[in-house]
Amino acid sequence: MEFRHLGRSGLMVSEISYGNWITHGSQVEEEAALACVKAALDEGITTFDTADVYAATRAEEVLGRALQGIRRESLEIFTKVYWPTGSGPNDRGLSRKHIHESVHASLRRLKTDYVDLYQAHRFDAETPLEETLKTFDDLVRQGKVLYVGVSEWTAGQIAEALRMADEMGFDRLVSNQPQYSMLWRVIEEEVVPLSVKEGVGQIVWSPIAQGVLTGKYLPGQAPPAGSRATDPSGQSFMGSFLENDDLLTRVQNLKPIAAEAGLSMAQLAVAWVLQNPNVSSAIIGASRPEQVRDNAKAAGVRLGADVMAAIDDVLGPVVLRDPSLTSSPERRP
Repeated sequence: MEFRHLGRSGLMVSEISYGNWITHGSQVEEEAALACVKAALDEGITTFDTADVYAATRAEEVLGRALQGIRRESLEIFTKVYWPTGSGPNDRGLSRKHIHESVHASLRRLKTDYVDLYQAHRFDAETPLEETLKTFDDLVRQGKVLYVGVSEWTAGQIAEALRMADEMGFDRLVSNQPQYSMLWRVIEEEVVPLSVKEGVGQIVWSPIAQGVLTGKYLPGQAPPAGSRATDPSGQSFMGSFLENDDLLTRVQNLKPIAAEAGLSMAQLAVAWVLQNPNVSSAIIGASRPEQVRDNAKAAGVRLGADVMAAIDDVLGPVVLRDPSLTSSPERRP
């Protein structure tokens, strides 16, 4: 396993991190989830990402149990706050009340005294940004959170948070967690240049495009039985990809490139996002330990300029690049 700094901070994270969105506590039985975490640890992965909302808080509980007995100082545990975790009007968003209550609940579920990174899961247009940043800063000073970051914020939102933190003397954001893959490059035009300038690292999710970049989804054919596309909880981010036969055909044409590079399709996809120096870590998810072991082999892989150009030539017009595709709800859900 290779390691990188999280943005301009001193924190080192594994190039490949393990995430449990839509797997632990929902799609995957606990025994399989524990086996996947063990495989991640065996492969040298030290960075684990979750969120309070995943599987209605159950994902944090599963991860907490899976990491019991592992030396805490050897791990980097990340979680998030924003989405609803209850039915009340304050059980959502980035208010002081919700953040305060959520972080303590997350710590209990994760069975830890602190999290290495606490992330605002979306931008909250209904809470003053100063209130959110001050609450995060308080948690850092209390030792319950070591670093703070965001997820799926626009370049403008990140820039304003950094400006306000500098002006108010708050801890700065060190990371952003966006969707990023060969097919979804919407952060490249605005978010990445700002982040490079300001020392914010990307912890990217869905580097394999929810499995589309493995090549297992074929144009004109039904998804394989048991795949994520057949599970309603895993379909929300896949529809536009799976309905595009041109895209699926072009993905099939990546197979010779992967073979020539000596990589599986998943390894090629994960290695591709890691070629971006602003990416601190790529999050992988898995339902089976062998998927973890396969993905982890992308660590340290360096793709040549010819390989990167060939990928661009194959994918061509199906790549999504519009920065406006990164957006937060105008109202809390």
